[in-house]
Amino acid sequence: MNFLYRDFVSQAQIDAQYNPSLPLPDAAVPGRHYVERAQQARAELHCHLDVPYGPTVHETLDIFPAAAPNAPVFVFIHGGYWRALSSKEFSGVALGLQRLGITTVVINYALCPFVSIDEITRQARAAVAWTVRNIGNFGGDPTRIAIGGHSAGAHLAAMCLQTPWAQDYGLPQDPLQAAVLVSGLYDLQPLRYSYLQPQIQLDDGIIRRNSPAFSVRACATPAWITWGADETPEFARQASTLHSAWETAGNHGELRALPDANHFTVIHGFEKSDSALCQWLAHALDAVPK
Repeated sequence: MNFLYRDFVSQAQIDAQYNPSLPLPDAAVPGRHYVERAQQARAELHCHLDVPYGPTVHETLDIFPAAAPNAPVFVFIHGGYWRALSSKEFSGVALGLQRLGITTVVINYALCPFVSIDEITRQARAAVAWTVRNIGNFGGDPTRIAIGGHSAGAHLAAMCLQTPWAQDYGLPQDPLQAAVLVSGLYDLQPLRYSYLQPQIQLDDGIIRRNSPAFSVRACATPAWITWGADETPEFARQASTLHSAWETAGNHGELRALPDANHFTVIHGFEKSDSALCQWLAHALDAVPK
């Protein structure tokens, strides 16, 4: 028997694990929720939209400052399998954090197949470097920055944790105080055989350079690697694979699923200040609610 990857023999088997829309009665419901909460956040919270961090039209970020100055900061990277969505659908992640005195930065980036995952990774790193250097102008504390992301965004956040910040950007080697990685992809190999391949166009080099589970460096940033308990076994495996590599490198990591959550609802907690996601970040960033 010919195996495509591990014990998968067909694209249909891989798609069943990695296409989270397949079991949904209405695949449009998650997107409607994100858009509604994003619109609420932009209407209710003070914000600076479409702030450029790089030279292209896609390299922008949205900043939702906390009420008090010198606030801790959370940088969020959205999902969409590198080929869909934008920062504007995810303004809602600021709703719970703003109430805890945390400034939220939501990154936008160019999408596949217009650019490669290599380029998207570069853009994510550039956005983080810009935030470290400039968030003080928006009331944020550059010494208290956490990073996080969802799905492909968690992959990009994990890639940011691999960055040689001192060598490539002239920043402290570990400029991030915490990381929360939600339902991420850390071993890209199976996606080469999935429904996503025509758009994300993986090859051996892209997979090797952009599979963070296999390139973990020593890093002082504590990370919570999580996923929804109702997700497929492959999302749990992706998380446990990264966690194992993270701890093998001598890093501090926590591996814990969020109960009663699927791939889309797993980030709803960012909208509620008393959720596990918001409370973990508040503790990690020494946040003081207003």
